[in-house]
Amino acid sequence: MPTTAPILMYSNTMAADMRHVITNEVHDPFLYAEVDGRQYTAIKSLEVARMQAIDGMTVFPLETLGYDDFRAQGQDPDTAELNALVEACRRIGIDEAIVPPSFPLEVADHLRSNGIVLRVDRDEFVARRRVKNPAELAGIRRAQIAAEAGVASVAAALERATVDTDGGLLLDGEPLTCENLKLGIRAAFLKNGCDDAGLIVAHGEQTCIGHHAGSGQIFEGEPITVDICPRDVESGGNSDMTRTFVKGEVNEELAMYFRIVKESFDRTLAAIRPGLPVAELHRISCEPMIEAGQPTQLTKAPGEVLIEGYFHSLGHGIGLEVHEAPGLGQNDAVLVAGDVIAIEPGCYRQGFGGVRLEDIVLVTETGHELITDYPYDLTPVAISRGA
Repeated sequence: MPTTAPILMYSNTMAADMRHVITNEVHDPFLYAEVDGRQYTAIKSLEVARMQAIDGMTVFPLETLGYDDFRAQGQDPDTAELNALVEACRRIGIDEAIVPPSFPLEVADHLRSNGIVLRVDRDEFVARRRVKNPAELAGIRRAQIAAEAGVASVAAALERATVDTDGGLLLDGEPLTCENLKLGIRAAFLKNGCDDAGLIVAHGEQTCIGHHAGSGQIFEGEPITVDICPRDVESGGNSDMTRTFVKGEVNEELAMYFRIVKESFDRTLAAIRPGLPVAELHRISCEPMIEAGQPTQLTKAPGEVLIEGYFHSLGHGIGLEVHEAPGLGQNDAVLVAGDVIAIEPGCYRQGFGGVRLEDIVLVTETGHELITDYPYDLTPVAISRGA
């Protein structure tokens, strides 16, 4: 159930909890308060006009909260602002509030020293953002178009590449590197109204090393993991997409990894619905790996650190952050209609590499909607996506 307690946040709008309620891009941190459904901000005068344009927002410029008087008393700008925030809370009538885990310690200490009781409530702030609002969902969809355009740029480059005598890939006579492919992805992001919230183009044994960003020349026959996270500039909504490609012949081990990862993906996708415990979804994703004799988080010994097989969880929620609730592992979360989740099973061997596939999925009232629309084949084929 939503809380009835007053809410306080202090950040800029790069912070997801703040961006969820304030869509204006504000670079400097400011105080936001909610009391009985009413919204308030205490903010620098530079941002007042845009904040006043938000329907129902009561705005306190810092000057009206005594900031200039505090400065005249010899207080430095930071202390004067802290005291203005105390005055804002008094005018709003807040003597107790809940805050997100990211609430700045300095601000919390100052408010508490002036009699305002603050309590961190992680669950409340997670719940506020689980169900995506229409603007956020539209932004996620735009980001996914950019993701597909980015992956398509890699597939086109790999398809066009030739193989040198040492097995290295060449594009237009020059070594084809992870760095080259990343430039093409970033260009695709920009053309589709997005910036870069995370970018992996790794090859060979790099593909088995967690979030290794990838570097160097790519070679024939090795796995190439493309795991990219564009952020829609307008909304702040993110997407997350992974494909694995191979230029040239696919060896038997890599083909086996692809087969069981795709089976894991398909079984997982088919099971997604509201009310399903995420631990059960993770268990379903592990089944094909276990059947193939690969280690998983479900079958490892207590305390064992997995570094190959299906060594990570199924995935995560996605929205105004790339990784947000619900985590898709062995925890107590349950899927709800309005969740957007990224499912990304994978299987790997150290010193060799592996395969990972990832798409984003909207949990609906009756089941799910696969938002991603892109082929899964290991062989890179140029297709048209995005702008």
